Amino acid sequence: MKMNIPLMATLLGLSLIVCPLIYIYVGPALDATQLSTLKTLGAICACSAIYCFVVGELTGNNSQMDKLWSLLPIAYTWIIAINGGMQLRLVVIAILATLWGCRLTMNFARKGAYKLKFWEGEEDYRWSVVRNGAPFKGNRLAWGLFDLLFISIYQNVLVLMTTFPALVSMNSTVPFGWVDVLAAALMFYFIAHETIADEQQWAFQTTKWKMIKAGQKLEDLPAPYNKGFNTNGLWSHSRHPNYLGEQGTWCALYIFSIGAGVGVFNWSIIGALLLIVLFLGSSALAEEISSGKYPEYAKYCQAVPRFFPGKKYNG
Repeated sequence: MKMNIPLMATLLGLSLIVCPLIYIYVGPALDATQLSTLKTLGAICACSAIYCFVVGELTGNNSQMDKLWSLLPIAYTWIIAINGGMQLRLVVIAILATLWGCRLTMNFARKGAYKLKFWEGEEDYRWSVVRNGAPFKGNRLAWGLFDLLFISIYQNVLVLMTTFPALVSMNSTVPFGWVDVLAAALMFYFIAHETIADEQQWAFQTTKWKMIKAGQKLEDLPAPYNKGFNTNGLWSHSRHPNYLGEQGTWCALYIFSIGAGVGVFNWSIIGALLLIVLFLGSSALAEEISSGKYPEYAKYCQAVPRFFPGKKYNG
C-alpha cells in the first residue's frame, strides 16, 4: 500500500504555514488569558506527541494516538471552559465534546483497543497495511520519520486545532444566542449520525465474522454479508457516513465562534478544514484496501457517494 507522501507534506505545510498566516491577517488576536490557555493546551499536545512516538516505536503499535484522539478534545474544551469562567457557550461546547469523546472511546474500546497496559491493545488495521507497503516496507528510517511527523506530531496538533473555535470564543461578551443553538443542534445531530453509522457497522461486521469463524466462507454467507462490506442503513446511501458525522461535528463546533461574534471567517476554522482533508486521504486508503478484498466494492463506489447521502445502493 503506497501512501500519498506529497499529500502528507501538504498537510504539514498547511498546519505550519497557513494557520499562522490566517491568524496574522484575519484574526482575531488572542488576549493574555487565551495565550496562557493555549500554552497549557500546547504543553499537553507536546507531551501526547512524545508519548505516541516513543511508545509507538517501542511497541510497534502505532495506534497510540488513535486511543487518545477521543480523549484529548474533552480535556482541551474543559480547560478552555474553566479558564473562560465557565461561560454558557464554553460549557455547552465542553459537554458536547465530552459526549462525542465518550461515544468514540466506547466504540474504539469494544474493538479491543484499550487494555490495562494502555500501550497494548488492537492496532488499527490500516497502520499495518501502510507500514508494509511502499515506501515504508523495509525502510525503518522512513517509517520512523512518518511516525514522528505525521502520526505523532501532526495528528496531535490537528486534534488541538479542532478545538480552536472554543479558544477564540473565550473572551466573548456576546450572549448565548440562536447561532449557538444552531451550532449545538448541528453538533448533536452529527454525533448522533456518527453513532448510528458506527452501530450499523458494528452489527454488520460482528455478524459477518461470527459466521466466518464458525467455518463458513465469505462467498457462501447469506446476502448482504457475502459482499464482505456493509451496505445496510446509512451505509446504503453513503460509503462513509461515520466520517461524515465526524467532519460535521467539528464544522458545527466552528459555528460557535460565529455565535461568539468572532466573525464568519476566522483562523480557528483551520482545524475543521484540515480534518476534512485528512478524511479524504483516510477514506481513500480504506477504499483501496476494501477494493483489494471485495470484488463488488468498486461497483459500490461508483453507485454511492463518498460522504454525503445519495441514492440508495441496490447492488
